[in-house]
Amino acid sequence: MVPKRFFIGFLIITTLLLLCAVASIMLPKAPWNTISQVMIMIGSIALIILLLMENNDKLIAYGLKGGCWKATSLIILLYLFLYFARTVIAYIIDGEAQSMVEIVQNPLTWTFLLAVIPFNYIFSFTAFLGEEYGWRYYLQPVLQKKLGMVRGIFVLGIVWGLWHLPINFFYYTSPSVGFISVAGQLITCITLGVFYGWAYLKTDNIWAVVILHYINNNLVPVVTGEYSADVIQNQEAVWGDVLFSLIVNTLLFMGFILAKHYKDYTNRLPTLDERADQHQHINLEQSTPALDKSEME
Repeated sequence: MVPKRFFIGFLIITTLLLLCAVASIMLPKAPWNTISQVMIMIGSIALIILLLMENNDKLIAYGLKGGCWKATSLIILLYLFLYFARTVIAYIIDGEAQSMVEIVQNPLTWTFLLAVIPFNYIFSFTAFLGEEYGWRYYLQPVLQKKLGMVRGIFVLGIVWGLWHLPINFFYYTSPSVGFISVAGQLITCITLGVFYGWAYLKTDNIWAVVILHYINNNLVPVVTGEYSADVIQNQEAVWGDVLFSLIVNTLLFMGFILAKHYKDYTNRLPTLDERADQHQHINLEQSTPALDKSEME
């Protein structure tokens, strides 16, 4: 009952990207970033085709079919509201309200927001599925099963934050301010992890959090007005930004830890193995013919 074609395709793409990363160390002048982006684009299209070729039962058994899309749509809208609310607060506190107005009035902002970002999802979802299938689909149920609903989601946020540690030191910022970047990353991952975890519990839809993660990363050029991938590289990092992130992210996202989905252990979603076993058991029951009455006597 494993969607082998889809998983094998994903592993091939991951291996090729890993080889690009290794090659970039040995041949740093080659355009490996562009090559990687092209691979992700081609790979995403290939994975969509493979996904459509898989049997529905296999996709359901491994959480790839999707859950409640009505709830997912509402959660995406809620996340957009909270994301932009955080952005507005940041601009006002920094005394740059006029910069925010200029971004809103820029036609390029709306082109990216309404056309480029939705369309680009088709060509880049692979990277975000890879993360969220690991964090939310696999690790969240495992940690919540072992540690409880609340402690499990907090530990997941910490693990998710620390996973970014190398790029915090050597990409987002420089080693001299790496610890500040890591502190900010932990706050972001713990608070957003609460929201993403709630979204996953509420929808049982891995694609819901894949979309949320994609939105979170790809809105950065829009809200900064800098339409380049370099916007997230070599950032300045000061402890004041960490304090701001702690206060605002807590106010906007941490309240979801009080949702009913975190209060009752019975709301825990099944682990990968439990989900596959449950679906296999259901299929077995459906495929087993009922015993004739004469056979029971």
